[in-house]
Amino acid sequence: MGYQPTKKEVIQEIVKSGKDPVYFINNYAKISHPMRGLIPFRTYPFQDELLKNFNDHRFNVILKARQLGISTITAAYVVWMMMFHRDKNILVMATKFGTAANLVKKVKQVIRNMPPWLMVATISVDNRTSFELSNGSQIKASSTSSDAGRSEALSLLVIDEAAHVEGLDELWTGLYPTLSTGGRCIALSTPNGVGNWFHQTYIDADAGSNDFFPTNLPWDVHPDRDLEWFEKETRNMSRRQIAQELECNFNMSGETVLNPDDLMKIENEQLMDPEYRTGFDRNLWIWETYNPEHSYLMVADVSRGDGRDFSAFHIINLHTLQQVAEYQGKINIDMYANLLNTTGREYGDCMLVVENNNIGFAVLEKLMEAQYPNLYHSVKSTHEYVDSYAAEARSNAVAKLEEFIRNKLLTIRSKRTLQEMKTFIWNNGRAEAMRSYNDDLIMSLAIACWVRDTALVVNQRESEYKKVFLSSMGKSSTILDTTIPGMTGNKKQTASEAIKERKQFGWLLK
Repeated sequence: MGYQPTKKEVIQEIVKSGKDPVYFINNYAKISHPMRGLIPFRTYPFQDELLKNFNDHRFNVILKARQLGISTITAAYVVWMMMFHRDKNILVMATKFGTAANLVKKVKQVIRNMPPWLMVATISVDNRTSFELSNGSQIKASSTSSDAGRSEALSLLVIDEAAHVEGLDELWTGLYPTLSTGGRCIALSTPNGVGNWFHQTYIDADAGSNDFFPTNLPWDVHPDRDLEWFEKETRNMSRRQIAQELECNFNMSGETVLNPDDLMKIENEQLMDPEYRTGFDRNLWIWETYNPEHSYLMVADVSRGDGRDFSAFHIINLHTLQQVAEYQGKINIDMYANLLNTTGREYGDCMLVVENNNIGFAVLEKLMEAQYPNLYHSVKSTHEYVDSYAAEARSNAVAKLEEFIRNKLLTIRSKRTLQEMKTFIWNNGRAEAMRSYNDDLIMSLAIACWVRDTALVVNQRESEYKKVFLSSMGKSSTILDTTIPGMTGNKKQTASEAIKERKQFGWLLK
């Protein structure tokens, strides 16, 4: 039968438990251990602190490593809230419905293993993924459909593995009003790259710009874990898996197109504040002014004109392969063409490439009207100078950018460009910006790498061939002997004739 407290003791224990979730969980909660079966829940100091945060703050966002028992401690807190408070309505969401249902199952298990004399409420309605208590409190697991929880006033919303829930930014728009009457939220997750709702919410919470209280729980907060444990645990894990599962590292955890190690190197070793912020909107950033001994390449991406993306360009020093200037802004076509024209001329009439989408062609036309002297045009899969520029396939340009970054050939100075790199991901095999983010700086930089390593290399090689061809033509100011042995009717070529011939074929060098 076990220990049977007196009525006075029962009242005392109910009061103590109702006031303090840490006391209740450490004395009366039991959980299932995979090896030892049903055991008492004994919390660690970091879990006690987390329970305190649940009580002290309406909104909590927890960035956590795996296997710290955070979902279990959350389930135990839910038990405390439901058991010792009336009419609490709790909704659990997760990346998979089964994950949410499993947390509800943990809640039910803790309740069923409480001492009978401590149960001030009993399970009155019992379903597989939801149940109600006799005091009016209830809990249910929910899918991540667009209408999840919209019609309910919630006391607590638990979002498990929040970084992995697709479209959570839109879901939150519908869920937040359900908490307006004083409801609370606990969002917990391992990281899953940057740019998603969980990442943005945690970063904003850390900066104090939203109502969430942030908690960071990497692998080593657990007192039983040391470096030996870490090395054994990570022996068969990739760098990305380690960052996601154990280190709570946003930047290195996602499926970014560019390697997280390379992004970290750029952030730590290459980023630099611009020397000048100029232009009518101060969005033209300049790190290096024109050096007449160097050549430059300028590549521009033109916005769609719907207000959701930016026009952008980069200027790359072809001698050092450093980013020397960058623009990103919302600007009309006339002003953008004028900015490209004046900036390109300031860099020695550098070669200017404009992505040839519909609006891009309009910018090209205006640059031609301005008689910009060094516009690059290319037919797809060729490097011929023709009337319009069409970029190589997007995937080829992105692959070339990845190659340049991986081989540390390109130096990135701009934090704006790096931010786009962090949110540039693989989505069903396609490289693109995360939802609600942009990739205009990424794509213009990718085209710059492609042009630099294909078109310019090919054109340089062809130019060398042409120079060799022209070298056989008249170079002397004296009369040249063009007689072919064994033939008659040939004549000497005068210097003036040689000059005339060079003028005739000189276009080959252009």
